[in-house]
Amino acid sequence: MAYVVERKSLSLSERLYLPQIVAGMKVTLKHLFKPNVTLEYPDVRPAIPPGYRGVPTLVKDPNGREKCVSCQLCEFVCPPKAIRITPGEVPADQPQRAHVEKGPQAFDIDMLRCIYCGLCQEVCPEEAIFLQNTFSMAGYTRAEMVNDKAKLYELGGTLPDQHFKWDKKKAAEEHGNAHH
Repeated sequence: MAYVVERKSLSLSERLYLPQIVAGMKVTLKHLFKPNVTLEYPDVRPAIPPGYRGVPTLVKDPNGREKCVSCQLCEFVCPPKAIRITPGEVPADQPQRAHVEKGPQAFDIDMLRCIYCGLCQEVCPEEAIFLQNTFSMAGYTRAEMVNDKAKLYELGGTLPDQHFKWDKKKAAEEHGNAHH
């Protein structure tokens, strides 16, 4: 047996939707004079909180030398295996790096695999990897999202080195103390 529900008829104001339109205009006017809570990204960038972990990059020392000695600790500690390093010899035309045994021939970070955990930065004994504040990367292909050595140095640049480890080691070697 079918049950029939009878609707009561709408009043004149309900038929004209006036209370709903006035309520909507009230909300619009209330938000019109409030300060904006959104940003016009990418023209306006949000403030990055301290301790933010962005894109991993390679950095050079203040003398323009590669700090990476291709020890591959970052490659071994990377949980998603996003880092690939091919160790190579240090070129003979770089006497300022003569005390270094190896350097990276190829250094790739797959940004589609990277989880921004920061373990590569923590484990690096030469402080050659730094996570920058860059948070937006774009590319049309998967190959564009793999940062090679040149791009990693371009993103990282040169950071001030407070330890001057290589300079101290070189000075110690010149003074006959090779184990400094």
